[in-house]
Amino acid sequence: MAQKPSIPKGTRDFGPSEMVKRNYIFDTVKSVFKLYGFQPIETPAMENLSTLMGKYGEEGDKLLFKVLNSGDFLTNAPENILTEKNSTKLTHHISEKGLRYDLTVPFARFVVQHREEVQFPFKRYQIQPVWRADKPQKGRYREFYQCDVDVIGSNSLLNEVELIQIVDEIYNRLNIRVAVKINNRKILSGIAEVIGQPDKIIDITVAIDKLDKIGIEKVNLELEEKGLPRQAITQLQPILNLSGSNIEKLVQIKEVLKTSEIGLKGVSEMETVFDWLAPLQIQCPVELDLTLARGLNYYTGAIFEVKALDMQIGSITGGGRYDDLTGIFGLPGVSGVGISFGADRIYDVMDHLDLFPKNAATTTQLLFVNFGEKEQSWCLPVVSQIRAKGITTEIYPEPAKMKKQMGYANDRKIPFVAIVGEVEMNSGLITLKDMENGEQYKLSFDELIDKLSSK
Repeated sequence: MAQKPSIPKGTRDFGPSEMVKRNYIFDTVKSVFKLYGFQPIETPAMENLSTLMGKYGEEGDKLLFKVLNSGDFLTNAPENILTEKNSTKLTHHISEKGLRYDLTVPFARFVVQHREEVQFPFKRYQIQPVWRADKPQKGRYREFYQCDVDVIGSNSLLNEVELIQIVDEIYNRLNIRVAVKINNRKILSGIAEVIGQPDKIIDITVAIDKLDKIGIEKVNLELEEKGLPRQAITQLQPILNLSGSNIEKLVQIKEVLKTSEIGLKGVSEMETVFDWLAPLQIQCPVELDLTLARGLNYYTGAIFEVKALDMQIGSITGGGRYDDLTGIFGLPGVSGVGISFGADRIYDVMDHLDLFPKNAATTTQLLFVNFGEKEQSWCLPVVSQIRAKGITTEIYPEPAKMKKQMGYANDRKIPFVAIVGEVEMNSGLITLKDMENGEQYKLSFDELIDKLSSK
């Protein structure tokens, strides 16, 4: 017997009912992106490794899926490296491409490559899959979709405010209760400066970004392993435990950072964002979280994470400001800011909390029963006219038993069934059965359209 096929761990198949729900998320997200004037682009699944490597930090580089070169990929590999069996060294000789890790770095590459074609500030959205060679677990996949929205070519903090509005609008439409966590990498740089460890900013941010997952003791242990003196780690503790309102936290951290120019710049930026948010009717809470670090190296200003309030799961949206991501591709000084919505985690939250609309799984509104060739010939043009009115309609493809056809309608959650026999063909009326309550109606074509259109 042939072995049952399977798919790689950390990937998933999606059947029709799941895809309808996923498309509901994509359509909602896309409609809000368009509402704010963003334009769509797409980039290839594969990028050159030279584009991807070194943009996500050491840990990110390890999670890149590398694609083997075509043909006999070992031909050009030096014998000494093959003998050494060092996979890191060998990769450079056998792999030139990799699957994209996120959509932001490919976007930066796109902007530089097409700089003569885009208008700055360039507002783009992109909804595509990304891949990470991570350990699969609940809420963490190796292949997953991101829904990114970015503004590049503008330093204005209005963009940060607008991104928070977009977050609020999307999650209100999806009925997910969320909280927005916000911080600023300049504040974190200032903290590293005042504790006397400015050269350890990356180690500090990578470690404290894990605070929610591993706790303060393990964060401190990691900082110690990275070479931070015990005194510096001790100085960090009260900063990570600041409490109070957003304004109170900013007042406290401003005092801590009074000797750090870059730190005070970060505080000023956060004060501006909160001032501009104040008159807007943002429904979700926006909280300054000084432990939020986001481990990606390219962030330079505001950073965001969004957490679902009614389900334990990792962040479902995240992003931030990057002042010179395009500089690594030869276009320096172009600032950008963006956020990414994790469609798969959003799906898991909505599925767990039963937030999808009850008709989300309905793909067909009306099924015509097939009694035979004569009835089929009468129904076909009627079906075409109904579809022309925008009503999703099927005709059962063969004259099977009524029980089977009704079973098909039930299994597909088709809400209405049209029954056309001799009586209906002679009268020109269509018998419509409501599959939810079992009621039947004799309707003219126009009455049928009116009834289905009102549902």
